[in-house]
Amino acid sequence: MLQTPLFKAVAWLLSYPDEVMITALPDVIDAIADQELLSSNQVEALHRFGEALRAQDLIDAQEYYVGLFDRSRQVSLHLFEHVHGESRDRGMAMVSLGEIYAEAGLLPNPAELPDFLPMYLEYLSLLPLAKARQGLLDVGPILQAIHKRLAARQSHYAVPFEALLDLAGLDTLADQSEVEPADDTPEAIDRAWEEQAVAFGPENDPQKGADCGRASAMVDRMNAYKSSTKVAEAAK
Repeated sequence: MLQTPLFKAVAWLLSYPDEVMITALPDVIDAIADQELLSSNQVEALHRFGEALRAQDLIDAQEYYVGLFDRSRQVSLHLFEHVHGESRDRGMAMVSLGEIYAEAGLLPNPAELPDFLPMYLEYLSLLPLAKARQGLLDVGPILQAIHKRLAARQSHYAVPFEALLDLAGLDTLADQSEVEPADDTPEAIDRAWEEQAVAFGPENDPQKGADCGRASAMVDRMNAYKSSTKVAEAAK
């Protein structure tokens, strides 16, 4: 049984916009409003988001989603991409995350990686509200950074991220002047290919020594919660 269904509803808003997703948008946003966990201004913004998405041609909406989230590392919906990049540490963290999902009774979509934000939100929907909010705080800096970049691009997808920050009790990063240039323009993609050095072997891993504290802390806290829940159940 979902304990915090609002998180699953927001996950729906960030999922790939197929016909089923688009058709259900009004009901999903109404369900979010009924839970009364977001401000009225935030709910109104979500309604406008839904209307804008429904007004788009479906093919255009799908192309925009793929172009935005799949071609840009800056706004990737894969959480560990923002911490580990393509290093082996990311793979190890995702194995741990997948095990935590399984323990919670969540059967991940095999077509998606465990660190896909909508999947993580679905996991949080299985937790009590306080624990779910803590789960958002664990990835809060990532959510803030993605929101800032989406807002700088004037993307309507900034709105669901505002809702997540609202739920976590976090402020948005208002200063848009320090946003780095978008990495998904044709010029930026060409530059990345030109600048990327060919390297083989673990000693040449460009992510070696990268700060993975945020992802590790998230997984550690989730494991701690899982252990405490088992202890509480055993004491009954």
